[in-house]
Parts: sequence; C-alpha cells; structure tokens
Amino acid sequence: MGSLQQYYLTESRREFLKQSGAGIGSMALVSMFNEQLFAAPKAASPSAPRKPHFKAKAEHLIYIHLVGGASQLELFSHKPELLKRNGEKCPDEMFKGKQLAFIRDHPTLLGTRFKFNRHGQGGLELSEHLPKLGSVADELTLIHTIKSDHFNHAPAQLFQHTGFGQFGRPGIGSWVSYGLGTENRDLPGYVVMITGSVAGAGNSLWSSGFLPTVHQGIEFRSQGDPVLFLSNPKGIKGSDRREIVDGVNFLNQKSLADVGDPEIATRIAQYELAYRMQSSVPELMNISKEPKSAHELYGTAPGKTSFANNCLLARRLVERGVRFIQLFDQGWDHHSGVFSRMPSKARQLDQPVAALITDLRQRGLLDKTLIVVGTEFGRTPMLQGKSNSGQDKNVGRDHHKEAFSVLLAGGGAKRGIGYGKTDEFGYQAVENPVHMHDLNATILHLLGLNHEKLTFKYKGLDFRLTNLGGEVVRSVIS
Repeated sequence: MGSLQQYYLTESRREFLKQSGAGIGSMALVSMFNEQLFAAPKAASPSAPRKPHFKAKAEHLIYIHLVGGASQLELFSHKPELLKRNGEKCPDEMFKGKQLAFIRDHPTLLGTRFKFNRHGQGGLELSEHLPKLGSVADELTLIHTIKSDHFNHAPAQLFQHTGFGQFGRPGIGSWVSYGLGTENRDLPGYVVMITGSVAGAGNSLWSSGFLPTVHQGIEFRSQGDPVLFLSNPKGIKGSDRREIVDGVNFLNQKSLADVGDPEIATRIAQYELAYRMQSSVPELMNISKEPKSAHELYGTAPGKTSFANNCLLARRLVERGVRFIQLFDQGWDHHSGVFSRMPSKARQLDQPVAALITDLRQRGLLDKTLIVVGTEFGRTPMLQGKSNSGQDKNVGRDHHKEAFSVLLAGGGAKRGIGYGKTDEFGYQAVENPVHMHDLNATILHLLGLNHEKLTFKYKGLDFRLTNLGGEVVRSVIS
C-alpha cells in the first residue's frame, strides 16, 4: 500500500473522522447519491458557466497556431510584382533604418515559386498547395494585414496569445475560460494539443498567469496517458482513488470555509475533474471508433501523433462542449528551404483544416464554432540566404511582424472574403491594418465578450488581454 493511501486510510481518517462521526467509505457511498457533497459551493465554483456580456455568435473556439511564423507569401498572399522583380535589391525604405531578426546586409527581393489559384464565389486567392482549403473558400475570412509588436519567436508568441511580450500574463484561452466558464463537468474547459516540439514560449502560452489556475490549459497527449498521471498508480484501484479524493477534498472544504482562498476552490474542482477525466478522456481520445469516412476525410492514422488526428479530436471536443481547443503545429520556421519544405507542411495543414470545416458544417456545429488559423508573425519579401538570385533551393525568409495573414472560419466570421491589403511586395499594410490586439478583441467579441470589460484586478491594476488597445474589426463579422 502506497504511503499516500496509507496516510488517508490511517492517520487522516482516524483524526478527522473522530469529529465527523462517519468513515470515508461511508462518505464516498453518500457522494454517489449526492455529487455536490464534496464539490465547492456553487457560489465559489471557479469554472461554473457564465453568461457572456452580450449574445455570442460563437460558443466554442478552435485556435490553430502555426509555430515558427508561417510565410504568408507562400500560402495566402499573392504578389505578382514581387515575382516580377525577383532578385532585385529591395527598395531602401524597406531596409535602411529597419531592424530585422537575422538579415544584416542589403537584401534582394524574393518572389514565390508557387502558383496561386482563385477559389469560391469571391475569388479568394490561395496557394496551389492548399487545394482543399480552396474547396471551402466560401467559408473563409482571410485577413492579410495582421501586425505584431515583436519579431522574435517567444516574445511574439506571448504577444499573440497573452497580449504582452513577456512571461506572466494569462493566455487567451484562460481569459475565455475565466469569462465564460465551462458547461462540461467531465472535461477541462480549455484543452491544448501539440504536434512537434513545444513552441519557444513553452507552456506559458496556455498558462493562467495571475488568473485562478483552474483556467489554465490542460495538455492532452497522443501517446501514453492522454493527461499526465491520469492512470492510477500501480496497486491503486479506482475505489481507492475515489476514497483519496474524497478525503483530500474534505480537508480542502474545511480550509476553504476557514480562509476563503479561491485557489482552494480551484484545488477542489481540479481533484474532482481529474477523477472524472479517468473515464471521460480515454473514450474521447480513442478515434479508432470513428467511421472510415471520417478518417478518409481528415487523413488520420489512429494510434499515431499527427496534426490531422488533433483536428479530428478538436471536433470531438466541440461535440462534448469544450469551450476552447488549442492546436499547436510546429515546423513553420523557414529561414531556409522555404520552397522545398513548404509544400509538405502546406499539405499537412490543408486537408485536416478543410475537413474540420466541412465536418463541423455537416454536423451543424460550424456556425457556433470559431476556427482561427494564426501564427506569431509572417516572413519577409526579401531573401535570406547566400544566393542573390533566389534560385538556391535552400533560400528562406526572415521574420516579419509588419503584415501577415490569419484565417478565420465559422463562428460569426464573414464567409468567402479577403480583408485588408498590403503593398505590391507584401511588406506593409496599405489598407485596413489589423493589430494583434484588434484580432484578439474581435475573437472575444465573437464569443460574446467585451474585451474592455473582461478584466482581472492584480496588484491594484485592472488587467485585460488587449492591454490599452484593441478595436473590434466589425468588417469581418457577419
């Protein structure tokens, strides 16, 4: 018998049950008939569902982050003039007095080697390597003029998700959880899934920061325990785990009543959620029971880790009422080999995201599910590499924060439109610039949250996701 179990079955029970007049086993039996016996009081429940500030267009959000800075010029932004002037020295105003991440010498212009095709009723232009997204172009909103304040990976990732380029702030998923709570008692309200290595900013991207920790993202894994420590330790049965949880939460309830610390309420809720997840999560993660047609649609391979599998799991999470699902996909940092490596990455993105849109539409879920495909920054229209002609297969692009692309679908976003315009090289926004704070304000608005009212007092200040900026981009809202 493990030491923790021994503690609760001997000392803990012997001491506090002298006062309660009942055994933990008896309380566990009673709790089967009264689920609220060991739960936090409703008034103190940190994850209870809350009403939005106003009627929401979306109830769920699937946020796909292309880790590394996906090149808009190879995927979403067609620039014929850039191709025409490929190999020329870039204009002075694009380089002199500017600070780039890695380019130091006066660079040359680099046009893409990929063709672009028009799709849908609106003629949305997409790379030849995104044909399946092209087939659902009439569901898409493509914003071309996103601007960030940072051009290095970790600060830009933090700025994208937390509104601040340094560690310590809550991520957007935590803000949404804090603002809206969750309807599902058996799964977290905020789930994170990763393909490839973790982004440079690490788990700070789904941290709750100074918000109650119940609002942090919970990482689901494709191999081993879907959630760390989900399985019972060797020698511990389910009934033993129930008894331990009941005992711990009995003590936590007493502490909560004495001191009123909201983190104790969080701890109680998390212990209970963890216990329920032992049955709900393995069933959720088992995609092998999906019909053959679903696997063909997404291009999934059960039992393996893949972005396609995570997209299918995202749909299953939406079906179960999970509020915020975040997918991180690594491998979009193309300082070199942008033309040789991009086609395979584009294919890995193309089919699963198009399938997710199609699947949600067929199930009547797309209108209440907002899909965001974003990245921390874009790439320069100038060449990074040794070849001035741009013919070297290893050439790439540097980081670029001034203008890049984000894709929206479903959840109240307009359908089949491009928004904003960049110059002939895709370097600067010349029409309808959208700052990252504006994007986050718009996302919150679609979820029924006023970004100026969604605040949390910390160290005497009212903090919010969009800091002191942000305007809702109403032109992309249906």
